[in-house]
Amino acid sequence: MSDRFALTGARIFDGADWHDDAALVVNGDVVEAILPAGAIPSGVPAVETDGLLVPGFVDIQVNGGGGVMLNDHPDVASLETICRAHAPFGTTALLVTLITDTPAITAAAVAAGAEATREKVPGFLGLHLEGPHLSIARKGAHDPALIRPMTDADQAALIAARRELPVLLTTIAPESVQPDRVTALAKAGVVVSLGHSDTDYATASAFAAAGATVVTHLFNAMSQIGNREPGLAGAAIDTGGLYAGIIADGIHVHPATMILALRGKQGPGKIVLVTDAMATIGTDMTSFTLNGRTIYRKGGSLRLADGTLAGADLDMISAVRYVHRVVGLDLDEALRMASLYPAEAIGQAHRLGRFANGTAADIVGLSEGLDVRSVWIGGEKVFGA
Repeated sequence: MSDRFALTGARIFDGADWHDDAALVVNGDVVEAILPAGAIPSGVPAVETDGLLVPGFVDIQVNGGGGVMLNDHPDVASLETICRAHAPFGTTALLVTLITDTPAITAAAVAAGAEATREKVPGFLGLHLEGPHLSIARKGAHDPALIRPMTDADQAALIAARRELPVLLTTIAPESVQPDRVTALAKAGVVVSLGHSDTDYATASAFAAAGATVVTHLFNAMSQIGNREPGLAGAAIDTGGLYAGIIADGIHVHPATMILALRGKQGPGKIVLVTDAMATIGTDMTSFTLNGRTIYRKGGSLRLADGTLAGADLDMISAVRYVHRVVGLDLDEALRMASLYPAEAIGQAHRLGRFANGTAADIVGLSEGLDVRSVWIGGEKVFGA
């Protein structure tokens, strides 16, 4: 295919508005324009499509896919496998996530991320280091033996890692990290997310003021909303500047609870869809291991032997369908929760999550029934006939 082409025949969603009888013009790895179908420049080949064309999905929490967990194999090959596994489900940019592990594994993951960046692995956007600076009281499936407070060396390592990666997000708990460390990390360009924490509302709000801008998997592994203490969940909803990830699989959060959160969330920060996906995505595997413990896949969920949820058996297009069909959101908003809002949360909305001149040519072709038919990353087709 030519480096410059026009996709025609489908309704086009640019992240804000729908365009009918229009063409999406791609030039190399970026979007050039959305034009009337009859105004395609001479010499630009038209590629006929149908259904819907929408901005590629951005997932800021992906632990694995294609049978691979980053924790088990912190190398470039694993990053490639994970990114490739999620592309057929519409995810064109993702933060591969390392669950709490040893300093050596963490360093290896950062080194692999830096190499994947240099090699321009399709879909690789950066890393999400979920831990080890969490609260044991809200550990979830994280190994408590590996959870620890942040030290000067840890802070320096995170800042150094940010210089090697396009995006670095880290989930921390106020119980294990001092506010001035959050400020230093944020000033260095690290996206700081609050999660796996039993902190109270006031402390969570103070950490947002110190520089935290995201909350990890809202309602899961955190202090809940009570009548006299709103907890981290309440701070996530009430604080305008905080984005909050949510796992929309019908297991992690009840749809009624999700509706209440969506109604209550005001200001620039939005609720964004995350998959929290594990190795199972794109496979028929029924179990795998994490930090030496077996995780079982059954009934749409992933759990440790004691029943503790361990990530999710979820892909992004399924999350979009869930919030649209079950929660009842307009399709426009469901799509923004999977693309524009996560891009905003990590400072990448200038090039991801929408179609405009110069944005990344990360495109998902959907059927009217919201099945993924085709995917382009940087103008290159990576899925579909």
